[in-house]
Amino acid sequence: MSEKVRTMFASIADRYDITNSVLSLGIHHLWRNKAVRLSKAAAGDRVLDCATGTGDLAITFKKKVGESGYVMGTDFCDAMIVPAPAKATKKGLKIDFEVADAMNLPYQDNTFDISSISFGIRNVDDPLVCLQEMARVVKPGGRVVVLEFGQPTGIMAWPYTFYSKYIIPFVGGILTGNRDAYQYLPETSAAFPAADKFTDLMKQAGCFTAQEYHELNGGIAYIYVGIVA
Repeated sequence: MSEKVRTMFASIADRYDITNSVLSLGIHHLWRNKAVRLSKAAAGDRVLDCATGTGDLAITFKKKVGESGYVMGTDFCDAMIVPAPAKATKKGLKIDFEVADAMNLPYQDNTFDISSISFGIRNVDDPLVCLQEMARVVKPGGRVVVLEFGQPTGIMAWPYTFYSKYIIPFVGGILTGNRDAYQYLPETSAAFPAADKFTDLMKQAGCFTAQEYHELNGGIAYIYVGIVA
């Protein structure tokens, strides 16, 4: 993982939640809920959430798998995880959190039923390796779920381009004091493969028997689901 990316996330960690909610108008929570539904998570399942950040997706998964299930949230930036345990505890949820690199996960093969990553895979040094690692730790027939930004087309294209190029850096800079971070994040989203280009990458990983994508809000984001071979 790039030390530059780690430092960037550490610098915005304490304002990350409020900034996300303001910039997305809270829609990112709906996207995470849909990602959990598409994962087909059930009571008793074991889930690994990579790049968990402050734990939002891990918390959503824990609500689904219940007390009989298990959720581990990991992130390569320790500062991002700091708020996560308290958030989970406040909701009465038992979730483990630890620092781990999504490209080099410290877990045995076939440990989890589901692995996930939201808004993080575009920040790893090698997304292909990340997919392979996430699949390695999941049991055959389990699912790898990726939630990531895309590039909207049609009527959403111009407004979103304007919003991401000008509004996100401006508002993000005010709320966090780090305008560069909120310039970097939209730029990486615009350059990252989306839709069938990302499912092609999943095919290249050689870990899945099937892969699919689901478009969100005109292509602003996508959910990808791979069935582990």
